[in-house]
Amino acid sequence: MGLLYYGVSQSDRAGRDALPSPLIGKPAPAFDLPLLHDPAKRVTNADLAGQPYVMNVWGSWCPECRVEHPILTQFALTKRVRFIGYNLKDEREDALRWLEQFGNPYMMVIADIEGRTAIDWGIYGAPETFLVDGNGVIRWKHVGAIDQAIIDHQLIPALEKIEAGR
Repeated sequence: MGLLYYGVSQSDRAGRDALPSPLIGKPAPAFDLPLLHDPAKRVTNADLAGQPYVMNVWGSWCPECRVEHPILTQFALTKRVRFIGYNLKDEREDALRWLEQFGNPYMMVIADIEGRTAIDWGIYGAPETFLVDGNGVIRWKHVGAIDQAIIDHQLIPALEKIEAGR
């Protein structure tokens, strides 16, 4: 009973979606995944080295991804950081149709159809969002839909730390 009370009392706390990740501060797991729009081309984490990037995990099957999509699109338009889409366990046609319907804010979209790479990244589901620095180190992660407050109070400060070299 005490555990239930504790859980209920903590459920409205800010940051309840901020699951600790053992990968924060560590190199991003290696990947080699096809591009959604051109499956013959593949992208590796080495291809993204040199500048920070935000990687947003999404799927056409994910209702919360639709909720956060307009907010992420607005953030991507600032072009402050490279914005990479990570399409998880989706049918290619469904993912392409979803982007056509709601807009494509991503610089590129990589596709993990089987979800094998997602296991290495510790991805629980979608949506999840990562901030990776230019050295390939994961600096921030958010589980769940992103809103403007999360961008303003978590993502941008984490990006500012990277830009300041901290």
